Amino acid sequence: MVKVSPSILSADFVNLERDIRSLGPAGADYVHVDVMDGLFVPNLTIGIPVVQAIRRISPLPLDVHLMIDRPIRYVERFCAAGADILTVHVEADTEANTLEALRKIQAAGVRPAISVKPATPAEAVLPYLDLCSLVLVMTVEPGFGGQSFMADMMPKITEIRRYITEKGLNCEVEVDGGVNEATGRTCVEAGADVLVAGSAYFKAPDPAAFVAALHGLDTHS
Repeated sequence: MVKVSPSILSADFVNLERDIRSLGPAGADYVHVDVMDGLFVPNLTIGIPVVQAIRRISPLPLDVHLMIDRPIRYVERFCAAGADILTVHVEADTEANTLEALRKIQAAGVRPAISVKPATPAEAVLPYLDLCSLVLVMTVEPGFGGQSFMADMMPKITEIRRYITEKGLNCEVEVDGGVNEATGRTCVEAGADVLVAGSAYFKAPDPAAFVAALHGLDTHS
């Protein structure tokens, strides 16, 4: 079954606890937490104290996406704050530091993950795959919610899925950016296992029905 990870970047921050508590009853699988530093991406969002607060109120796994420069500096603190999956970007540091960051995440008992921006080719994930339990493919430019879906990223998803299959790895492929029921089907057909939905989830008239529709998409059809 396809997993659904609603992005709280599109939640009502005045009522963040309410919106996060609603994810479980709606059938969501993960809570997607976008962390931005204003350097790696041109926006600032939430940090470690908010992740700690979310951990206290949510029974769902926290899918924490670090869109920050040189994440090796902070990965252990985000693990301690309560991340269950912790994603760093290929583009955010040197290969050596990124590998070390993933090892630190793994050593903390958290699922390590790697992400690629739209302009980054699929093969950029290859040095990291053996350490990762998830690869996040961005289908918008990271930094802001509500952007349009980039359908030309589908071959990248398929290629990464092929790498994972060839290596025999237990590694999910997640897609983030402009995901709704229609684009979600396109992603799943390309090889995605996990769909991040922000605006489409929080603006849905019936979020539970939206999640159920994504869950119903056939994987790797």
